[in-house]
Amino acid sequence: SPNTGEEIQGGEKLLLGCLSTADGSVLWQRTLAEGNAYWRKHNNTSPSPVTDGERVLAITGTGMIRAFDMDGEELWHYDLQAEHGPFGLMWGYASSPLLYDGKLFVEVLHGMNTDDPSYLIAFDAATGEVAWWQERPTDAPGESPDAYTTPVILEYDGQTQIVVSGGDYLTGHDPATGEEVWRAGGLNPGKERNYRVVGSPVAVAGMVYATSRRNPVLAFRAGGTGDISESHLAWKWTGAGGPDVPSAVTDGRYFYMVDDRGRATCLDAKTGAVVWGPERTAQGTVSASLVLADGKLYVVNENAVTTVLQAGPEYKVLATNELDGGYTLSSLAIAGGRIFLRTESHLYCIGQ
Repeated sequence: SPNTGEEIQGGEKLLLGCLSTADGSVLWQRTLAEGNAYWRKHNNTSPSPVTDGERVLAITGTGMIRAFDMDGEELWHYDLQAEHGPFGLMWGYASSPLLYDGKLFVEVLHGMNTDDPSYLIAFDAATGEVAWWQERPTDAPGESPDAYTTPVILEYDGQTQIVVSGGDYLTGHDPATGEEVWRAGGLNPGKERNYRVVGSPVAVAGMVYATSRRNPVLAFRAGGTGDISESHLAWKWTGAGGPDVPSAVTDGRYFYMVDDRGRATCLDAKTGAVVWGPERTAQGTVSASLVLADGKLYVVNENAVTTVLQAGPEYKVLATNELDGGYTLSSLAIAGGRIFLRTESHLYCIGQ
């Protein structure tokens, strides 16, 4: 049973809190920014913070980035909107940052309510110095330039790239300079005006996977330069049960996804062939991303009900767990053999 610990209340302040994993007590909390805003399913604290164990970095929907040491002392801050202009997304900014090899990578993919370009920006994580700024062009129409995804790392053949999905394209970038190495289209084949992307890309074992607005789901082989839309396309999936909001996961052998209605599907990660699904999980809408850990898949719906599935070629429900019946859009975090689940009213630590 959970120890509910202490309460954090921010009101219009956007807060970052550090809690003890032992008992949930609040070790420190800091104000990131002020002035909340609400959209249908998120607010200005939707982006997740990141840490490398030496510092923790967070960004808000207002565009304020702040870095702290592990004791909560501020190291630096940077205001994206003050430096690069207002965000122009229809549903507000919600992309989480990527922390890798001493740099913090941030994407701003927008266009519905602005003529300013989409861009990527990298910072020295220790000092906040801007390492580079890179425009990311798109010809996506209407709302389709907008994306709420998070960049991911692709490692293959001794190379490393930053992979970004949104604005009708999947792109790979040199982490040292931000320069675009390759680009793949096909996420919005009909060039529809409302194909904003929410689910983040996945990069494992020399493959890159991208979901769109339910379908298609695309998989590309790593290693190309320029336009790789056709040359490196491994497979394309257009079946029922594709995700809109939840991000997918893969172990390199199987590719797993869950749609917003809670239907789970498993594809062969190399060929795109259906292994099983779509199969129902606990009734309810799913916005949280799938989590794969210890041979298990965790599907959390908006009623805070978690369906635990066995990973692999057979669909098997291992458990269905309900907590306080509260509302949640958050994805699970797993560390130190424990599961952390946030609802609108509580943060739970689950373990033995």
